Amino acid sequence: MTDDLEAQRRRAFYRAHHRGTKEMDVLVGRYADDRLASYTIEQIERFERFLAIPDPALQQWIFSGEGYNGFEFEDLLNDIRAFHGLGAEAK
Repeated sequence: MTDDLEAQRRRAFYRAHHRGTKEMDVLVGRYADDRLASYTIEQIERFERFLAIPDPALQQWIFSGEGYNGFEFEDLLNDIRAFHGLGAEAK
């Protein structure tokens, strides 16, 4: 199980850093650098589903902070925005 977890973590880490656009590589990759090490297998699986969303949509949501209320990944998007100091919810 530990090997599976580490393999999934490495795969998610790679995908987070190789999004297709440099901006998204930085935004999602740096977030992954900080968070993935502590994620459970369930959290990694959820993050991988999040990574399947096309860059244009993710980029719009991350930069604007709008259009994803009630969406499955609302909390994750808010956390990414806060991590990067974007918007009012930034800490």
